Amino acid sequence: MKSNITRMSAQLIFGTSAAFASQSYQEDVAFLRQHTPIIELTSGPARVAIAPAYQGRVMTSSAAGPEGNGFGWINPEVIAAGIKPEAERADLAKHIHVFGGEERLWFGPEGGPFSLFFAPKVEQTFANWKTPAAIDTEPFETSGPATATRVEFSRNFKLSNRAGTVFEMKVNRSISLAAQDELAAICGGELPPGTTGVAYTTRNTVTNAGENPWNKTSGAPSIWLLGMFKPTPATTIVIPFQEGSEAEKGPVANTEYFGRIPETRIRITRNTIFFKGDGKERGKLGLTPKRSKGVAGSWQKDSGTLTLVKIDRNPDSVSASWPFVDSQWRDDVDPFAGDEINSYNDGPPEPGAKPLGPFYELETSSPALFLDPGKSHTHTQTTVHFAGPRESLDAISKRTLGVSLEEIENAFAAE
Repeated sequence: MKSNITRMSAQLIFGTSAAFASQSYQEDVAFLRQHTPIIELTSGPARVAIAPAYQGRVMTSSAAGPEGNGFGWINPEVIAAGIKPEAERADLAKHIHVFGGEERLWFGPEGGPFSLFFAPKVEQTFANWKTPAAIDTEPFETSGPATATRVEFSRNFKLSNRAGTVFEMKVNRSISLAAQDELAAICGGELPPGTTGVAYTTRNTVTNAGENPWNKTSGAPSIWLLGMFKPTPATTIVIPFQEGSEAEKGPVANTEYFGRIPETRIRITRNTIFFKGDGKERGKLGLTPKRSKGVAGSWQKDSGTLTLVKIDRNPDSVSASWPFVDSQWRDDVDPFAGDEINSYNDGPPEPGAKPLGPFYELETSSPALFLDPGKSHTHTQTTVHFAGPRESLDAISKRTLGVSLEEIENAFAAE
């Protein structure tokens, strides 16, 4: 199928989102442009496609030009259906528009006593869960002209939490595509022979635009970045963690967001978590800042893709005492004992049910934004996809994730 896709429904063209996952970057972008404006950033063979109407979301990217693989997972059914008036929405659209995209801007906490997704007093169940319009259906506006490698967005809006606090915030989001000669710094050393890649960095700045401080009494939002990627049968998520006793650093990870992750789908070694990213069974895990190393990744043996997500910690602008929000769907949690790094693997929410995707996610969060009026905080994240000879990708994996490709592939080899 070439990129000149006609204006048929996504269901007729692609059948299901699983079939759509095999499309190239140019086919992804051609489809997207039928339904929403797209801004493209380019640098050599690298491409990034961004949707302003979806809050400046990075929808997909390529390391090999228009005909290369599109790395982001996108949902053709939801995109083709569009955004209907609230009274006309049915089923999942009442709660969220799952457009997809390999990096979207959200705000936490999702659950807990200061949740941004549950109204006051309602039970924290899916029936009552609703994504705020500001991060679901309302567009961001570009701030000045885009260049070939950079675009900026801004928006002012209000978010209300479960405790009744209204956060007035100004949000600035910039997306920059790295030049090919900048990939070496990202991969931790000289770029190995034959390697190509696409890397982009987003800077997400939130300013308290109201008259009241955000603190432990009012609750505080966090900047939350979530990337949705195409799963394959041979996708393994890799998250290195800081070693240390549980007494000193707490549990290695919270693996019970949606019920305990089965031992057949997760393996924890001395300093690394391996987690299946095949889109076949729902599960989520999280690491606190005491365990996180600020990086997570995945290796797809079948597609030959190494993916990294890295955050730029900024100790000058964050007090060491600032905690992270907890997003679990419970009121009996410590609201400020949450995670910095998360990963989610999609699957049926219950036997016989349809998955949201399927996809897998790599996520990062800022600390809780304890901001006085007029003060700001920036959360910076870089996403990179590498392709090339196995020995080259193996060298990058060892440098950035601390494990070889063979170790990743053997994590579940006994099953």
